Amino acid sequence: MLNIATTLYDWCRAGRSFALATVVHVSGSAPLPPGTALAVDTEGTAVGSISGGCVEGAVYDLCTQVLADCSAPVRTRFGYSDEDAFAVGLTCGGEIDVLVQRVDPAAQPQLTAALEAAARRRSTAVAHVVDGPGELLGHTLHVSHQTFDGTLGSADTDRAVTAQARALLRAGRTARIEVGGDAGTCPQRLSVLVHTRAPRPRMLIFGATDFAAALSRAGSFLGYHVTVCDARPVFATATRFPYADEVVTDWPHRYLAATEVDIRTAVCVLTHDPKFDIPLLRLALGLPVGYVGAMGSRRTHDHRVDALREAGVPQNLLARLRSPIGLDLGASTPEETAVSITAEIIAHTNHGTGLPLSDGTDPIHHPTPRSHVPAGLGAA
Repeated sequence: MLNIATTLYDWCRAGRSFALATVVHVSGSAPLPPGTALAVDTEGTAVGSISGGCVEGAVYDLCTQVLADCSAPVRTRFGYSDEDAFAVGLTCGGEIDVLVQRVDPAAQPQLTAALEAAARRRSTAVAHVVDGPGELLGHTLHVSHQTFDGTLGSADTDRAVTAQARALLRAGRTARIEVGGDAGTCPQRLSVLVHTRAPRPRMLIFGATDFAAALSRAGSFLGYHVTVCDARPVFATATRFPYADEVVTDWPHRYLAATEVDIRTAVCVLTHDPKFDIPLLRLALGLPVGYVGAMGSRRTHDHRVDALREAGVPQNLLARLRSPIGLDLGASTPEETAVSITAEIIAHTNHGTGLPLSDGTDPIHHPTPRSHVPAGLGAA
């Protein structure tokens, strides 16, 4: 639902009731992930999308029905029908489960608060009951890094969900969790979809080169908060990197040691200079970041790995290094190289193969990967 938080918050502030349709489960090649939502207000205005167009009409009708009848939440499934190609369903062949509920802002102030935080681009999470006892279906819990508001039925359940929601918030992931079923703590079994809105992930580019300029533009397009860092002030200028959110003049390893990173951070080393590369990579490979790549030829890579090994970097951390950086696209220009690098980051983040889709038979949409700390590292 946080994909349409700004509009929903405006409706809540106006005290306007609406029907909220949320994708709560996806199987096969469905077009949009869990957490995506469509909403319809009492005036018939619709916002959002849950299928890229395949079943929007049917969901809209269901939303207007739930609004008009003030009925309990309704859960339904849409999938492809081989028997009737014209039936309402997903032409992509997958299946989605959709929860449709009426939202009256006065009855769920915690949801209004969560939507406000998301609309103002603050870190927030909404824990949303999508399967369980009827009286709890559709209930929400607003979770931030410091507090939570609302209830999902019991204090034990609230604490359990809050802990997992904060872990997902730190990772910037929306995911479904299962809680309860324990008579001693959380007797009611619940399936809870945790929607998150976190700050943009970071892309740290080291080396103020033409390749860095192209990569900063590609990273910004993908939604990263892009930082370009170089120790040479004559090259590290905002004029040369108009798409970067910040340009820093500092020794790369010193800057990396002082800045904040998380498991969504991509570290791209484009410096081509051992006096910068080795101390920087030695540090980066030991941090809980999601991606570490370094530019250079295969010979440069071999020399670099030997130097890192001599510097005491263990093999399990060396295995994290993506070098030469990028996928084999035959890239040569800075712009083509930026596509190669970002393609590898996307594939690595989402556990993609990097192979042509036309060569495979598996579903083209991968399940949302579970958040994890890179192998060999402790928790952040």
